[in-house]
Amino acid sequence: MIEYKFRKQTLCLLPEKAIFWKEKKLLIIADLHLGKAGHFRKSGIPVSDLVHSLDILILDKLIGKYKPDEVIFLGDLFHSDHNQGWEVFKRWLKSKSPLPFKLILGNHDVLTSTDYRIENMECLMSLDIPPFNFTHIPEACELYNLAGHIHPAIKLRGKAKQNLRVPCFYFGLAGGILPAFGKFTGTARIDISKSDDVFVIADKEVIKIS
Repeated sequence: MIEYKFRKQTLCLLPEKAIFWKEKKLLIIADLHLGKAGHFRKSGIPVSDLVHSLDILILDKLIGKYKPDEVIFLGDLFHSDHNQGWEVFKRWLKSKSPLPFKLILGNHDVLTSTDYRIENMECLMSLDIPPFNFTHIPEACELYNLAGHIHPAIKLRGKAKQNLRVPCFYFGLAGGILPAFGKFTGTARIDISKSDDVFVIADKEVIKIS
């Protein structure tokens, strides 16, 4: 874990690919893509739901460790159409009550409004908590934007000329991007400049490289 001092705030960058905002006691997570395994099975690709169970277990442990006042999902909580994976997650979510959750709706959050009607979860298109603005897709705004969607990663090169793509936290001049929390997600390589702050997640550590 690294404590990143930014805009007079303390963002704890966690190796589990989440942020704990210390001053506000908020746990911030992007792109779980729960239910993606079921989506693949519909296409004839055998993928176990255990991958999502592990994601929920890690999230549960983070809540137990940091005891946030609220949890914010930066979109793509559930990957696709309704399936049993959503019902499992709903039961878990209700079990955490009265802890409140906020979901910033993402492009994959396409369930019906009834499915999202959960007592301790509120759905929004965006959220302002100065100095930050939270969205799913990165946007330009007056506040500093924190988003997901991209699944950012960079390529590291070793001494033996080996290449390794690793997920990262990215903080540019106008906005930052969180890595995808879900284990069953891909990554997208991003370009960085000298003015950016970039933290990679490797070997269960968060390491500043830029």
